[in-house]
Amino acid sequence: MSDPNAGGTSETASQKSTKGSSPQLPEMQQEAEEEAKQQLSAHMSYKYEELRSRASVSPGLDIPEDLLHLSHSFGFDSRRRANLGVLDDSTLIFIAGNLMVLLDVHAQEQRFLRSSGGGGIGAIAVHPSREFFAVAEKGTSPDIIVYEYPSLRPGRILRGGTRHRYSCVSFNHDGSLLASVGGEPDFLLTLWDWRREEVQSFQATSQEVHRVSFSHYDQELLTTAGCRHINFWKLSTTFTGFKLEKLAGHFGNSVASDIEGVLELPDGEVVSGTEWGNLLLWDGNSIKAEICCKDGRSCHSGTAQPFALEGGKLLTFGSDGAVRSWDFERISSFTCDGGGSRLEVEPINELVVGRHVCLSSVVKSSLPGSSVWFAQDSNGGIWNLDLSFSPSAADPRRLLSCPSGPIKGLDVSKTSHLMATTALDCSVRVFDLLAKREVTSSCFNQGGTALSWAPLTVNQKGGLLVTGFEDGVVRLLELRADSGVSAEEHTRLHLKQALKPHSAAVTAVAFQPDGHILATGSEDQTVFFFTVGEACHPLGFIHVPGPVQALEWSPDSHLPQNGRRLLILCRSGHALEVESPDLEAERSPQSFHLPELPRRCFGFSSITSRMKRPAGTSRPQTERMKIRREEVEKQEGEKPQPPGPLLCGFYSEPGQFWLSMGGFDSGYLYHCKFSEDQSEEPCRRQDEPFDFLLVSGADDDPICSMTFSSSRQLLLCGMHSGTIRVYPLRPGDLAPADMQAYWALSVHDNHYGHLRHIRCSFDDLFVLTAGDDGNIFSFSRVPPEESQRGLQRQRARIPSPRQAYQETESSAVDIQDPEAFSLEAAKQKQDQDLLRRKADQKAAQTRIQLAELREKFKLVLAENQHLPERVRLTPEELNPLLYEKAKRMTAERVMKVRQQMAKEQERCSMALRKLQEWSKSSSEALSVITVVGVRSGIRVSTYHVSANTEHRPHRRASATEAPPDSEEPEADPADSAATQEAAEKQVPRPPVPPPPRVRGRGQDTVRLRKVAERAERVRATMERRRQEWARLYAEKPQEDFEDPLDVLEIQEAKKNIGDVIVVKPPTMCAEGKKEEWNAWEEKIIQQKSEMNRRITNLRDAKIRLVSWLSAQAKRLQKIHHGLGTDLRRSPPPLPSMSPEEMPERKLQCSSATLDGYRAPTRRAGTEQEVPPGADSSLKAEEKDKQERNERTLSLSASSELREEEQLTPLEKELQQEEEIRRLHQQDTLLQQMESSISRFDSELLLLRQQKVRLDIHLKQADLHLLTLFQETVILGSFEEREASLQEKLNRIVEERRSIEFQLQGYSEQLKQRRRVIEELQEDEEALAADFQASVAENHHYEDLLTKIFKKKAARKKKEKRAGSPSEEDSDDSLEDWDGCIDSDMEEEDGSSVDDKVCPTGCDPDLFRKILQLRERRWDLEEMLVEAGKSADALKKESDGLITKGKVLKSSQQRIEEEVELINKDKLQKMKQVEVVVPFRLHQIQFLSNGSVPSDLSEALVLDKSEMDRLRRRVQQLQVEKEAEEGRLLQAQRQRSRLIRENKEMTVRLQELEKQCNELMMLKYGRLLDVEALLSMSGQKKLDKLKEEKLLLEAEHAKELKRWKAKVEEARHALWDATEQNTGVLRSTVHLTDQKKELRSKLSSRQKNMDKLQFQDHRRLEDREDIRKLQELVQAQEQQAQALLRRIHLLSSKEGCVLPPETTRLPPLAPAHGPLPSTRGRPLRGHDD
Repeated sequence: MSDPNAGGTSETASQKSTKGSSPQLPEMQQEAEEEAKQQLSAHMSYKYEELRSRASVSPGLDIPEDLLHLSHSFGFDSRRRANLGVLDDSTLIFIAGNLMVLLDVHAQEQRFLRSSGGGGIGAIAVHPSREFFAVAEKGTSPDIIVYEYPSLRPGRILRGGTRHRYSCVSFNHDGSLLASVGGEPDFLLTLWDWRREEVQSFQATSQEVHRVSFSHYDQELLTTAGCRHINFWKLSTTFTGFKLEKLAGHFGNSVASDIEGVLELPDGEVVSGTEWGNLLLWDGNSIKAEICCKDGRSCHSGTAQPFALEGGKLLTFGSDGAVRSWDFERISSFTCDGGGSRLEVEPINELVVGRHVCLSSVVKSSLPGSSVWFAQDSNGGIWNLDLSFSPSAADPRRLLSCPSGPIKGLDVSKTSHLMATTALDCSVRVFDLLAKREVTSSCFNQGGTALSWAPLTVNQKGGLLVTGFEDGVVRLLELRADSGVSAEEHTRLHLKQALKPHSAAVTAVAFQPDGHILATGSEDQTVFFFTVGEACHPLGFIHVPGPVQALEWSPDSHLPQNGRRLLILCRSGHALEVESPDLEAERSPQSFHLPELPRRCFGFSSITSRMKRPAGTSRPQTERMKIRREEVEKQEGEKPQPPGPLLCGFYSEPGQFWLSMGGFDSGYLYHCKFSEDQSEEPCRRQDEPFDFLLVSGADDDPICSMTFSSSRQLLLCGMHSGTIRVYPLRPGDLAPADMQAYWALSVHDNHYGHLRHIRCSFDDLFVLTAGDDGNIFSFSRVPPEESQRGLQRQRARIPSPRQAYQETESSAVDIQDPEAFSLEAAKQKQDQDLLRRKADQKAAQTRIQLAELREKFKLVLAENQHLPERVRLTPEELNPLLYEKAKRMTAERVMKVRQQMAKEQERCSMALRKLQEWSKSSSEALSVITVVGVRSGIRVSTYHVSANTEHRPHRRASATEAPPDSEEPEADPADSAATQEAAEKQVPRPPVPPPPRVRGRGQDTVRLRKVAERAERVRATMERRRQEWARLYAEKPQEDFEDPLDVLEIQEAKKNIGDVIVVKPPTMCAEGKKEEWNAWEEKIIQQKSEMNRRITNLRDAKIRLVSWLSAQAKRLQKIHHGLGTDLRRSPPPLPSMSPEEMPERKLQCSSATLDGYRAPTRRAGTEQEVPPGADSSLKAEEKDKQERNERTLSLSASSELREEEQLTPLEKELQQEEEIRRLHQQDTLLQQMESSISRFDSELLLLRQQKVRLDIHLKQADLHLLTLFQETVILGSFEEREASLQEKLNRIVEERRSIEFQLQGYSEQLKQRRRVIEELQEDEEALAADFQASVAENHHYEDLLTKIFKKKAARKKKEKRAGSPSEEDSDDSLEDWDGCIDSDMEEEDGSSVDDKVCPTGCDPDLFRKILQLRERRWDLEEMLVEAGKSADALKKESDGLITKGKVLKSSQQRIEEEVELINKDKLQKMKQVEVVVPFRLHQIQFLSNGSVPSDLSEALVLDKSEMDRLRRRVQQLQVEKEAEEGRLLQAQRQRSRLIRENKEMTVRLQELEKQCNELMMLKYGRLLDVEALLSMSGQKKLDKLKEEKLLLEAEHAKELKRWKAKVEEARHALWDATEQNTGVLRSTVHLTDQKKELRSKLSSRQKNMDKLQFQDHRRLEDREDIRKLQELVQAQEQQAQALLRRIHLLSSKEGCVLPPETTRLPPLAPAHGPLPSTRGRPLRGHDD
């Protein structure tokens, strides 16, 4: 790599710390920086070696800083926006991670520049002069560095333009300004004066910006475009500096699109591209038209971008790989008819670059006049395009080809300096590291996802590659040169074999070290094994817990202990170790699955939250780590944190391995081992590492890939941020003992260039890296100079082809279909097809057998029919199995019928239940349940709550809709105000007519008005000051001024003074009482329902108690069976459920009831009722059964007594023990029964007490409902009257509102009329001033001219048109001026004045001017009269409306008073309603002599809560009193301060007035009126001179216009002369060529003439012709020089136009041939 700073200066020490102008800097720092920036010299530069980022080495680490030297960049970040620039005709520049690559397209050599901060590079821009280029970086507060070219010295550094990264930069057309746009989060647009390192202006945007562009035609305009937006900016100059004004683009009816490219047009319009391929033409900030092809076809397929305007053509390119030119004249002349216009244009020219080409940016060659452009291909490449669109234009040429997108696979040859890569662009490429070139490449139909170079044990020549693809295909590719040709030029990748072991993308491939087995892993969670030989043969596959991330075979050092094993790493955090498959074992013919393959599993469980950091270890706490720690603390004690994704790993010892995790677990290297207990399922395993290493600085930057050097002295790691880390290893160590010290270098992009692959060459000479940014870098372990000296003679060795390969082997068959079956799926399908064929064959055989059996059965049936009847077999005997089957089918059919009738059965059951419920609700006896005590005899009944009460319909009607005759309830003042505002918005305002135009105010009036311009300006100034003083005096409060708020508060206090706040009684209406009625009624029903529920629950408890007592009685009978009669205790009487406790039983029907119902229906013509005693008959049967059981028990007991006499002593003792046990059980049962009965009775008693209290409350509620009913009746009587008054009131309010709107309109019209009158009066004053200026003070005819000027005019009004009577009252009636009726005017003294003849001695011009001024005066007077009449008419109408408004206001007040009287009447009648209030004795405190008086009419009923509120109000009033006293004290202090300040200001005003008078006496000698002094107009002489000046200016303008026309004519004449002279010049050129030719011939002839001794007559004639031609050439040269001088003079700004010369050229004598004609040829070569 060459040093780009060889010629750097040393004067950069002070400038290095200079910062860019930032809005956050303090003012002192900005001033210091401005002083420093003024000292920047034009030749100042920085030192590149001091700026560039370097490798970082941990302290104490014995690794040199230059451990790796960048050798070459094989990739190109083609997906990055605008990643291409042109520095000269052979040098391109683009970004590669943390590097700037300068590519020589001819020599294919590269030079590199590193970023200064190591955080990456965001964007680049090349200066229009190609002498500078700007590099905008990424990182924390990144810089913009402007480099000089070709010296590559950093010339300027711009700081503080954004926080994290720059997204785009651009120079303006002349290169004086630089625009930059930052990325997330600030999106800051900054304009730089980059030569001075200063910020001119900055403005924040809100979205991601993809492109910033200056206009080529207006330096003050620039455009930014990006994600779903486009903004137009204008740079304006203010007194504080430059300012950016933003105008956001509106897409309107078009769909918002991401905009990648914009182009500014000469007329100020802008063309932008879209995502769907059309172009948008912007006029201002709106879309003027959408440009597309005919029939609505898009201009490009995919994204379209305009990029140039050349030769009247608009050039665009698109992601479809095409460049098209469009007619710019048609686009610019398009006129928009309305929104959403479309302009259909067909392209003029088209250039299709190639297949699978996606153009993303183009830049023009630096050669002047060149039509060559360089294009960036997003699919990986740089193209050279000739856009002249001529027949001789060169075809597109690819200058650079490289992978596109993330690099998915990388590996190196085991014997040569070759590198192979694969990417998602479907390519597999092989590179020569020594020659720094691409050896060969192959493309397939799917993207590559994994790659491995086979070991030498598989292919001795080292040319076999195994590549995995997205569709699960694995291809074996052999790198070799074609036989018989040079290996350097004809090396190819030959397909050796194609297999499809997986159904998803292949993510890892690995060869066994001995080369016998190949393993492949995939995202389908399988690992497939193959045997390797001349071809790969499948062995089988296993399932793994997650998608496969990596595969690694155990090293040879593990063979003695464990044998060969495969370590499988899954992204889900699982690691598996499987033994190598046995090549000789038998395989299942049905599947490739290997379920018996021995394996061990490890499920990673996160321990990050429990790890303790070593003492003294400092670890930076980023925001992400802080958030993660907080989450861990919150989740401590809960379920464990799920592990992050597994990134990479490697073997350490047998059964042990190291893992690198991402996400929450990043920042560590975990040492893990397989557990001995493998009984748990792999997916559920939770294994923890037994050791870990802290990776310094890797909290947010985990290790993505790892590899060891061949000597295992270094561990190389690829980080998530695109950084290379190198850790030293001690001899014999399998992993570093400490991950704190390391060597690091930023290489790939720090945001998306994750370093997924890092490899060392077979001899450790090169280190190779590949990342997700598409960049591939090769680093050399030795300096570039030594590597070039040592390896310049070499190229990487290409494997030679096998002998006669093409003859002995045929090409392998590739798998093209991505939907093709995998090996396992194909085998399963093959087995299924075989089974299907066998099943078909067996079915055919079965059908044949059935046909044979059917024929035999028919023969048997025929024989049976021919037998005698006595011996003939019945069908049941003939085939018993068949009849059993028939019975079974019959049962199944019955079941099916029942299933079909299930719906009908359910419907009937539901009908029965509904009928029962209706019966319950309709019958009051059924709805009331009475619970009876067992022993106490207490009875508690439920309330009768009907579902349809008599008031329910009334409540629903009132709740849902109001009666049609009732209006809305009276609203509160806030609602009425809101309604009034809404009505004001709805009522249209009367239209305000425009002010009438003043006639007769032309250019003369303007000239006259300019005469008094100074006086008017002074008067306006004084008027403005007078208005300001009037406003100030109006705002000045009076001596007795009181704050309106204070007045309102005092009035409120006076009204509400006292202990109780007087509250305005609320407005009551019948609707509110109805709602209150409904609320109380619902509350009553709710309480009744709650009590009914409790009683019903107690009834259910009694039912359970009865059943339990019956069960206990049966147990007691069994116990009595073993006791004597004297020992038996009778149980308590068993309770039973009475009919009133279970009224629903009346609706239940038993089987006997149903039988009794069916019997009458079966008899025809008879009707019998259902036996009413069905239930009693059933009870009688049950009693009979009980009596029989008792008799049997008594008989058995008597038999036992007889047997007791024969018992032995032991049996008697046992019998006694049994008797004691039975007695105990008897006592226990009886006790339990007694306690249950008593408990039930106590609960029933408690419930009865609660029901009694509820009855009291319900009775009170009924009384309250009665009161509400009375109040509703009273309010209903007032409802109709109140509604009518409210309707009138609303109508009056609407009328007043419309009158106010009309008055407002009339007020505006009056203001306009008054302004017109004032303007006319001003014009009249100006006219009088003009008359005074025209007539001097001592003029001889001053009195006569004054009389003529002031002569009155007679007017005649036009007859009004018939048929329009409405115009009689109109204020805008038309009048016509007929001029003067009388030609003479009577003077005041009786003499007449003739105004038609100019007096003798008077200036006629002055007389005519006086007449004109008089005509104008008459016009003004007429217009004043018209304006006055119009104003008077408006005033009359306004007064009429005001009178009407007063009448309406009085009517409104009267109606409001009536409404208030109605409200008082309602309140009075409401107070007369008697209310029943029950009291208890302790609530009555109105006592007389300690006892309750008999008359309580004087007592006052108060609520307890109201008493408490009054007590709290007393305390609040005390607090308010203290607060008011404090406010009073503060107001008194403020008043005293204001009085003091008023006195001081009065003294100050007196002093200023005195000082003003002194200055006036000093300047003028007396006191003057300043306003009158300033309003005095200038002298008449000066005004006359000004008028003459205006006349001269008008004459000069006419003269100038005439001379401009002459100049234009002369210019056309010059153009014609130029065309003629151009033809002459062409003739001159042709003659000059002939002259040279003749001179050469003449010289040759003269040489021959020296040899000849005679001359003939013809030679003399030739000499004469030559002489004439020479004279002619000289004359033409003189003429050409004269023409050039004339052209120069005419092209200059102040050149004079000379007449064309009349000298004509002498006629030419005929030469050897006629002169070529110039007619019809284009003008070329003389553009100057």
